[in-house]
Amino acid sequence: MPHMELRPHQVEAVDGVLRNLSVPVGGRMPPEGLRTQVIAATGSGKTLIGVESANRLSARRVLVLVPTLDLLTQMARAWRRGGRRGVMVGVCSLRAEESDGVPCTTDPEELVAWTRDLETVTVFATYAAVGLRVLQRAHAAGLAVWDLMVVDEAHRTSGDAGKPWAAVHDQQQIPAVRRLYMTATARVWEAEGAGEASRLVASMDEDSPVFGPVAYKLKLSDAVRLGLVAPYQVLCLDIRDPELYSVLTSTSEGAGSPAVRGARLAAVQTGLMRAAVEERFRRVLSFHSRIGEAEAMAAGVPAVAARLAEDAPETFPPAEQVWANWLYGEHPPNHRRHVLDEFASDFLGGAEFEGRDVPAALRVLSSVRVLGEGVDTAECDAVLFTDARGSMIDIVQMVGRALRMQPGEGKLATLIVPVFLGPDEDANQLLTSDAYGTLAKVLGALRAHDTDTIEALADPRLRNARPQGEPDGSESELAGADEGQAQGEEGAARARVSERAAGVLRFMEERDPAALAQFVRLRVIDPEGAYWRRGIEAATQWLRETGQSELRVPYTFVSPEDWPAGISGHPLGVWVADQRRYYAAGTLEPDRVAELEALGMIWSVQDTAWADGLAVARSYAAAHGGMLLPPATAVWDGYPIGTWTKNQRAAARKTRENAERRAAGEKGIPYTGELPQRRLEALEAIDPGWCPLGWDIAWQRCFRLAHAHVKTGGTLPVRAGEVIVLGEDLGAWVTAQRLGWDMLLPVQQWLLENTLRLEPAGEDEQPTRRSQSAAWERNITAARQYHAREGHLVVPRKHVENVDGEAVGLGQFLNNTRRRAATLSTQRRNDLDELGMRW
Repeated sequence: MPHMELRPHQVEAVDGVLRNLSVPVGGRMPPEGLRTQVIAATGSGKTLIGVESANRLSARRVLVLVPTLDLLTQMARAWRRGGRRGVMVGVCSLRAEESDGVPCTTDPEELVAWTRDLETVTVFATYAAVGLRVLQRAHAAGLAVWDLMVVDEAHRTSGDAGKPWAAVHDQQQIPAVRRLYMTATARVWEAEGAGEASRLVASMDEDSPVFGPVAYKLKLSDAVRLGLVAPYQVLCLDIRDPELYSVLTSTSEGAGSPAVRGARLAAVQTGLMRAAVEERFRRVLSFHSRIGEAEAMAAGVPAVAARLAEDAPETFPPAEQVWANWLYGEHPPNHRRHVLDEFASDFLGGAEFEGRDVPAALRVLSSVRVLGEGVDTAECDAVLFTDARGSMIDIVQMVGRALRMQPGEGKLATLIVPVFLGPDEDANQLLTSDAYGTLAKVLGALRAHDTDTIEALADPRLRNARPQGEPDGSESELAGADEGQAQGEEGAARARVSERAAGVLRFMEERDPAALAQFVRLRVIDPEGAYWRRGIEAATQWLRETGQSELRVPYTFVSPEDWPAGISGHPLGVWVADQRRYYAAGTLEPDRVAELEALGMIWSVQDTAWADGLAVARSYAAAHGGMLLPPATAVWDGYPIGTWTKNQRAAARKTRENAERRAAGEKGIPYTGELPQRRLEALEAIDPGWCPLGWDIAWQRCFRLAHAHVKTGGTLPVRAGEVIVLGEDLGAWVTAQRLGWDMLLPVQQWLLENTLRLEPAGEDEQPTRRSQSAAWERNITAARQYHAREGHLVVPRKHVENVDGEAVGLGQFLNNTRRRAATLSTQRRNDLDELGMRW
């Protein structure tokens, strides 16, 4: 059989394979054999590269490994067409009528016998666990070493080297002199863990010890430029379906409910029929993640076609000219082959046409896990993504179904992505709307293989790039001719990318170019930054709503509920403060810095920190009866208001002290660290007592809480535990003030007498000193009482337990007891152990 003629890129790839798989003169074959990779865009003819490499290497015994049974029989036919001679054998369970004449076996002894004395043999197997076990047992039984092993769709054998497919790489389990790995989607992995805990991974790096060096690489963009695969466009079906929206808003089961999924599918079917007419599609492959949906798609397309043809017969083809079917991985091979043959046909058959050849206006084939890597189908005009639940590699493989074409055909492949919009939803809210999730994933998969084109969508300047003009020979131009030529070539390259990108993404409804560029930057190029995307869109909306030209958002600002879905309720003030913090720490990426500066970001943390803190202080005081006396550990709306207020209070006291020193005539006192008068006035406007003069904040806080309790009609408690407000035990505090009256400042005594009507405790009220034993019994009684009520002995440090009307500082007692645990008697330690004491 004559060899098929290689195209130039295939010749280059074969040459690279021969270089890497040939033993250098005077060299020796390494124990692990020679290995190399070919990474080439889907549809660029990798199979023929493998066949020709085997022929040029004079490989008598060749093992070809593929991921699926469908691909096994297809690969055997392709190798025969490519000029491979000799016997071909399959290691699989296919029956004779399913294997296209390739004898198949799963018996290791039989495989050894079949291949022992053959001059040339090519064995095809899957690298599923069953196929690899047969090969391993056959080698153990005497199967000879392979001259060449070709691993197709090799990305499937990357990752955790502890998986069963890792035997493909192991010279001890499946020995081969040479290994050729081929894929369109190389996967690079990083090992998890470190040292002895690190897990081995098979990673397709440029010079991988497992896969070998890359012999040839052809990116998708280069394959398009060379005319090897079709250029593509992504067509977004903007679907505003009232019935779908009604189901979405009425069902309580969520987006995954059968009712919602059914309504979505019906809307997609209608949108697909309209797009097929407008774009003149003849064959469409529809990919699904669920078997039921693939079957429902095939059943529903003819019905939708009939309805549309009845409403507009001059626009839509008659339903009898619309063919639809479906496939999934468990369908028998003969059935799959029959369906694929029908999909490839230009005419419709069947008894209803009485033997006439009726041209098919549209064929739609929906599938689930069957038309994946490398499986040949008839060339299609479009691929429909009803969802994008697969991996990035799965999506690229699906895209490959549309990109395949005959050399010189000149077709344009279309990738159809539904975009489900609410009736009144702004189509330009691309950053946070769930409607664009599938589009972002498809563009992300394309970007991995056509980086320049997809990233050009994020740079509006690139779209206007044009090649520079030729110099006219003037002295200045001649002097810079070389530089001008280089710039001209660079400009021409940018223009080519720009021209290609300009038509890549199309919508049924017009989109704002700036919003579209922002979408590509933040959801495709940076797909992990969901919080970042919401923040950018909320910031953009804030500028629009407020009319501001600078991004000075108050820390407590949360976007209102009437803002677009996805950014309503967003803590924009906190988000902006976070970005300033990252910027100050030098950890904010340059592209994000540029994005924020384009929105008018103010980076000075010093200028904004005060305004942020004051806004939180107002919010805190409003929620606490006008009192700005938070504990030092207090956090409000995610902001450390306790620490902030403590710092302001320290600055205010320093300001007063320095003012008194200056009034006394002291010279040279710096103003550093003082609180400016306007800021002092702003805090006093919130709470005049926010900064007490000569006592701690805890006393002021309890005093204000007690005062507020009395003002609202409450009675001052006389025992601990009677009244607790905002975590403060007012009964314990009142008792402590009366018993410790002589230790208070005169101004504190005056405040207690004139606002709370408190008096010092009398002699008869002063506590008598107990013996150590009596004190222990009182404290252990409090501990038992607390344990009986709460079920544990995890007690806050400031907790006071009321025992028969007496306040017992249980938290302090337990804390002190832990510190002197070594001096406790056995009985006392046992008493606490019985209560679950944590030492």
